[in-house]
Amino acid sequence: MDGVIVHSNPVHCEAWRLYNRRFGIQTDAAMLARMYGRHNDDIVRDYFGAGLSPEEIAAHGAAKEELYRALMAPRLEQALVAGVREFLARHAGRPLAVATNAEPANAAFVLDNAGLRPFFRVVIDGHMAGRPKPFPDVYLRAAAALGTDPSVCLVFEDSPAGVEAARAAGMRTIGVRTTYAELPEVELAIDDFTSTELEPWLSCHIPAC
Repeated sequence: MDGVIVHSNPVHCEAWRLYNRRFGIQTDAAMLARMYGRHNDDIVRDYFGAGLSPEEIAAHGAAKEELYRALMAPRLEQALVAGVREFLARHAGRPLAVATNAEPANAAFVLDNAGLRPFFRVVIDGHMAGRPKPFPDVYLRAAAALGTDPSVCLVFEDSPAGVEAARAAGMRTIGVRTTYAELPEVELAIDDFTSTELEPWLSCHIPAC
């Protein structure tokens, strides 16, 4: 979802800077770079230290995500990755899923407020899989929920951790260059869903419904 459906990483960075400042933590570029593609619990441990209780980790994560949603709310439509709504409409007959490390409230916030939930038969959020990306659990669970073999699934990803998770699940991957200029080991790399090479590639590699 983040970086593929919605160009949310700049707002996540802003939210982390503001939230961490409350606790006297100055959030530099290296810290923010470690955020991409990771589960919230791991990010909190990274920023606040490994000695936190599970309850403290959850509380920090929930408070930061509440701040993120408040910052994103007035700009959500403008933050959607270019062409994503039209792409989903063109492929509405296919079995589509969201498989994300994101918090459940964030997934609901984006999909419901942007009106995109009807396009997806399945939504697997960061609390529904055993292990977060880069482990394959979230993608394998999505495929199982769709009743689809992983080998015929195609994943859109914007982070190396996500690409690693998709490949570990035995799925093909298209890289979306919203976060990283280069994504290793993807079948195709696109800037966004308006990229002219996307639909011809799909026509050649993905069977019709």
